[in-house]
Amino acid sequence: MFAKIIDIFKKYNSLILYAVFGVGTTAINIVAYYLLFNVLEIKNVPSNIIAWIISVLFAFITNKLFVFKSKSMALKTVFKESASFFTCRLLTGVLDVAIMYFAVDIFSQNSTVWKVVTNIIVIILNYIVSKLFVFNKK
Repeated sequence: MFAKIIDIFKKYNSLILYAVFGVGTTAINIVAYYLLFNVLEIKNVPSNIIAWIISVLFAFITNKLFVFKSKSMALKTVFKESASFFTCRLLTGVLDVAIMYFAVDIFSQNSTVWKVVTNIIVIILNYIVSKLFVFNKK
């Protein structure tokens, strides 16, 4: 039984780690936003942007080192990876906002349902893009 679990972990290692660090990224985003907005009393939009930046930095570091195992710290490699990572995250963030705008504001759909749907779409896209373009082994 234990050997089977090890085999599954080896086979789906990057997906499992992506999920674990994704939960961490989400937690960091929520806690950072809460502290900035409620404790430090920074306005909503700046708090949200700062929390997003902090969580995406965490996501970049954990994805680079643990999920996709890109160990190169050469300045050129880190710059290329971080530029493409942040660009992709920004694009999926815009996609998230656009879907929510149309689903909730235009078509009056349930915001919670659509937030779950957009998060699923964004998580899948972020994983695919990170695996194929950001931290590829080429």
